[in-house]
Amino acid sequence: MAATGPRSSLRGALCRQLLLTLVVFSFACEACKKVIFHTPSKLEADKVVGRVNLKECLGSADRIQSSDPDFRVLEDGSVYTAHAVVLSDEKRSFTIWLSDSKKQTQKEIPVLLEHQKKVLRKRHTKETVLRRSKRRWAPIPTSMMENSSGPFPLFLQRVQSDEEQNYTIVYSISGPGVDQEPLNLFSMDGKTGNLYCTQPVDREEYDVFDLIVRASTADGYSAELPLPLSIRVEDDNDNRPIFTEAIYNFEVPESSRIGTTVGVVCATDRDEPDTMHTRLKYSITEQMPRSPGKFSVHASKGVITIVYVLDREVVDKYSLKMKVQDMDGQSHGLMSTATCIITVKDSNDNLPTFRQNAYETSVEENMFNVEILRIPVEDKDLINTSNWRANFTILNGNENGHFNISTDKETNEGVLCVVKALNYEENRQVGLEIGVRNEAPFTGDVTRIMTNMNRAFVTVHVKDQDEGPECKPAVQYIQIKENSPVGSKIKVYKAHDPETSSSSGLRYKLLYDPKGWITIKEFSGSVETSKTLDREAVTPRGALYNVTVLAIDKGGRSCTGTLALNIEDENDNPPEITQNFLVICKTKMEYVDITAVDPDEPIHGAPFYFSLANASPEISRLWGLVRFNDTAAHLSYWKNAKSQEYLIPITVKDRGNQSITKTLRVNLCDCNNQGQCLKTAPPTGVILGKWAILAILLGIALLFSILLTVVCGFVSARNKKSFPEDVAQQNLIISNTEAPGDNKVCSASGFTTDTVNNSSQGFCGTMGSEVKNGRQETIEMVKGGNQTLELCQGAGHHHTLGSCRGGTMEMDHSEWNPLEDTLVKN
Repeated sequence: MAATGPRSSLRGALCRQLLLTLVVFSFACEACKKVIFHTPSKLEADKVVGRVNLKECLGSADRIQSSDPDFRVLEDGSVYTAHAVVLSDEKRSFTIWLSDSKKQTQKEIPVLLEHQKKVLRKRHTKETVLRRSKRRWAPIPTSMMENSSGPFPLFLQRVQSDEEQNYTIVYSISGPGVDQEPLNLFSMDGKTGNLYCTQPVDREEYDVFDLIVRASTADGYSAELPLPLSIRVEDDNDNRPIFTEAIYNFEVPESSRIGTTVGVVCATDRDEPDTMHTRLKYSITEQMPRSPGKFSVHASKGVITIVYVLDREVVDKYSLKMKVQDMDGQSHGLMSTATCIITVKDSNDNLPTFRQNAYETSVEENMFNVEILRIPVEDKDLINTSNWRANFTILNGNENGHFNISTDKETNEGVLCVVKALNYEENRQVGLEIGVRNEAPFTGDVTRIMTNMNRAFVTVHVKDQDEGPECKPAVQYIQIKENSPVGSKIKVYKAHDPETSSSSGLRYKLLYDPKGWITIKEFSGSVETSKTLDREAVTPRGALYNVTVLAIDKGGRSCTGTLALNIEDENDNPPEITQNFLVICKTKMEYVDITAVDPDEPIHGAPFYFSLANASPEISRLWGLVRFNDTAAHLSYWKNAKSQEYLIPITVKDRGNQSITKTLRVNLCDCNNQGQCLKTAPPTGVILGKWAILAILLGIALLFSILLTVVCGFVSARNKKSFPEDVAQQNLIISNTEAPGDNKVCSASGFTTDTVNNSSQGFCGTMGSEVKNGRQETIEMVKGGNQTLELCQGAGHHHTLGSCRGGTMEMDHSEWNPLEDTLVKN
């Protein structure tokens, strides 16, 4: 029997091992199908149920979720109870969802929980009843000293699981200091759970280590939840405080009050915060110049303040040696030093002063933008700073804005100028009160400002000058209606002589009139219209029409003024349709928008009224207009309209009944976009009327006639035919008979040439019979070369005709004498 017991125990252990192996094998082979866990009917919270191999199901899963809120799944596949669970039935199931957001894939693992009553009976048949003991599987605060001297490995603490009473537990750790940087800093005895440190640790590099302790059975079963274990490294005062800068540079105004902050010095200590190791104390160990002490520093904040009045003229820079020490300044604390340089800035504690209290100067009347006086000042503050530079102000006497005073940046003098011409007749003398202050605000005593502000008085004498006329006001505004008749009197423009306050003797002329719409009478100054005024021609449209008038006195002196004409609009322009050619795609468009604009004012413009104007029956049947808004209408078509180009006359009328009719070319096209049919669009440019076309054709015909005449003369010259050389002078005889002359030769150009004595001399001119004043004139040419014809017509004109041989034919229209019927040789 003694032997039976051990055999039975061994047999039970083998059965349990085999069962566990089968369960694991089943899980490994069917990772994405179903996983079965055998559990008690009651499960405590945070109790491990088992482990699922998630990598074999979906290794790239980045989201793990349980369908049952009573269970949670860790990243390593461990399944734990989220709450205390009681299995009321023998079985309970839920699903583990795995998803990969990058690959957009999901998988499911069904999990089945079964009571393990039968399994428990098989595992230990003679197992003694274990009593519940106090749980020891919980985070235990652990710490170690920085820079510990050992001996190593240094024991830190022991971790123990209550499951040691039932199973053989193997302990392991992971995390920073074990399998993460720094590697192999900690180790654990797998059998005892003892935790060791293998080497010294620098807290400033690693102040805490968060480890994970696991307790598992020899066959890999997780007996406990992973235990987070934090190991805190206790600080050692091994770092001295360091100033953030080796040399601090601060600036402070000399007029700063006692207690004013100069600057802040700061030091850092790498030791653990909020401990004596980082409790710092600041102090000033040395000041140069040494005495008296001007500054102090806050012991814990490092704020440097003024404790004595500063004077830049005595000392403009201080150097302080600063010390910082940890351990709150105790003698055994670590320390370091730095240098602080404090520069005393100049303050405006000295007011500028005038060198004298009164000045006098003079200026001629009508002079402006001229310098009349320079006023020097003295200031004890730092030169070329805002505390030294002066700002001058005219306190009294410049109510009309005749003067301006500025500062010469180089000399710091006040420069008094006349910026608006003075009038001797109005003011012969002007008194000014000038005040001066610095660019920077005064930082001294306020009472000193009120009692000691420096002022000076300037007397300006105005000199008389023979002046020219004055055009006042500079701009005169006139209201006039558009399209006023030419010669309409607008107004009388008057300038004045300031000496006599009269307009007599002045002459006027227009100096600038953009459109030439205005005239002015030279002596009276009467302004009239010379052309019809067109408001729409003013640029920009609707703006004032400005005309410059020049007034001249007897001495040739002048002034200029401006007439600003506000032209009131009239409804003199009909609206205009902006389009010429339109394309409508039947597949996508049911209508097209037609827009119009009116250059008149809005009161004479929109709303516009669109209509088909005298359209053909076909256009009226197929097309329609519907008003869209005040300036546009929809041109629509019936569905039975053919795809072709239409000429559609459209009338648009404004609210004042001004209208215009325009014929639009509309291409109704079977297309998907208008670009496909735009190829048929009419070319842009000028459209010629019928009279222009007729004039062009007549010009072409005339050109051809001239060319034909030249060609004819060229051919005759090449044939070398001419009149006989032996005849010194020949005559052309005018015959008023109705019968044709003898021996007529017709040229190719349709002209008729007469020959005498049957001798053809190749004359190529425009001759023949002509009917004028009710009679027929016939010109007969007698032999001769290079001749000139003088003949008389009934209209009283004198004609000269030259032969074609190397010459031209000229017609001189002058008075004609019937007796002078001769051909004069050239």
